[in-house]
Amino acid sequence: MTRTRDASGVADRRPGRGTATIASVLDAALAARPDSPAVEAVSGIWSYRDLDEQARRAAGALWSLGVRPGDRVAACLPNDLDIVAAFHGTQRIGAVWAGVGEALSASEQQDLYDVCTPTVVLAGPRCHLDGPGSVDIERWRDLLAADHAAPDVDVDVDAPAGIAFTSGTSGRPKAVVHSQRNLLLPGEVLTATRGWGPELRKGDSFPLTILNLMVLSTLLTAQAGGCSVVMDRRDVGGVAEWISTRKVTVWNGAPAQLYDLARLPDADLRSLDEVWCGGSDTPDGLRREFADVHGRVPRVTYGLTEAPTVVSIDPVGDDWRPGSSGRVLPSIDVAAYDDDGRRLPPGELGELRLAPADAGPWAGVWTPLLGYWEDGRVRKPDAGPFPTGDIGTVDADGWLTVLDRKKLVIIRGGANVYPLEVERIVAAHPGVAKVAVYPIPDDRLGQRVAAVVEAEDQVDTDTLDAVCRETLAAYKVPERWSRVDALPLNAMGKVNRVGLHDFVESNAQPLPRGASAAEGGQS
Repeated sequence: MTRTRDASGVADRRPGRGTATIASVLDAALAARPDSPAVEAVSGIWSYRDLDEQARRAAGALWSLGVRPGDRVAACLPNDLDIVAAFHGTQRIGAVWAGVGEALSASEQQDLYDVCTPTVVLAGPRCHLDGPGSVDIERWRDLLAADHAAPDVDVDVDAPAGIAFTSGTSGRPKAVVHSQRNLLLPGEVLTATRGWGPELRKGDSFPLTILNLMVLSTLLTAQAGGCSVVMDRRDVGGVAEWISTRKVTVWNGAPAQLYDLARLPDADLRSLDEVWCGGSDTPDGLRREFADVHGRVPRVTYGLTEAPTVVSIDPVGDDWRPGSSGRVLPSIDVAAYDDDGRRLPPGELGELRLAPADAGPWAGVWTPLLGYWEDGRVRKPDAGPFPTGDIGTVDADGWLTVLDRKKLVIIRGGANVYPLEVERIVAAHPGVAKVAVYPIPDDRLGQRVAAVVEAEDQVDTDTLDAVCRETLAAYKVPERWSRVDALPLNAMGKVNRVGLHDFVESNAQPLPRGASAAEGGQS
């Protein structure tokens, strides 16, 4: 049996303060419903008894490969039972988990490998890493069948437990380090505030190599005593089939997936109690369109790799506010700050920063990341409220609105243009599927505003220019419009902004004009 301790060695049973480990998160369900489903995936269903046994075997298999507490275990595996067992096994021996995305190129996977320097790499069919420590999926399954035993490990809930790589939308991904305590708190808060129990069947089609998704799938559902439905499909037909046949009650998807489902009125989504949307901005029109077709108003979320996972979410039910990303979780204090680090009054625009809540059952519990993994050690973040790099507001009732990434701001002639603000206006046009706004260099102004869209044939420059001018100041209106068949997206469904300008130059066509010229009128 894995032993546990916290930094003080004293158990505290208030929310978020106990000595619970990821191993012990299964205990309640094992005692009450050991044969109820814990994980359902393409290769089968595991009960809580099965998951516990497979996690034990995975811990033994990793130990037999030489993994010890503090060592990194990298996994480049598909969404299936193998990756769930490997994650739980890693946590039971105090090792550090690192997911490597299957969709990454060979050089991108190698970059992540070089950062975390793992002892073992669990390599699936789309893994390009074949160096020391690489274990292919067949050998891994043989090791599980051999039933090696790992010794009892004194797991420190505040030690490094997982490395999450940021999405890298504006540069090379950073390696964010979390403890087991960090990884368990989001599920505890969400389960309590949303009233979930054993009836929960939460479906996720994002890759489980993303650490935040492991937190929001198998950990969260175990805390509720429900079932994690691990989808191996992200296409609209596959997602609809999984939801329908596996009776998913809560599903988490990207805006592009909701867009596609809204155009599939015959999809049977009646089992859903909640539809979450995150990863990138969710246009208000998309919420309404999805609700009109499928009878569920999507619950929009805002989250961070460093948080980890959810920071704010729309409340249970249909309540929402235009442009917002829900209400801040009761475990976190979120406020806008000015450039000098001063906290701004509710409703004022500034950089969003996070701190522990100072009241309520989770007061003082939340902590952000342990730090960033650099050169084989953890570099701690600066003290004080954690800066998100996002510009937004939080009103007096806790509703959070994100305007854009601080580092993505376009400075046109000294005036700030936030791409997300413009993208929300353009995306509201029914003929636009996706849009990305980005800067182009300009000798006079420094930068000008450009936009690239995935759009229907009838959409033209004049139409989108007019839509923007109805709401935006003239200097924010894109001065160059183009069209592509498909924007480059990362695993979370966000537009990959690294190299976006070059991608557009190589792949885009000018957007047709309408009756009048859209250029000009700006200075």
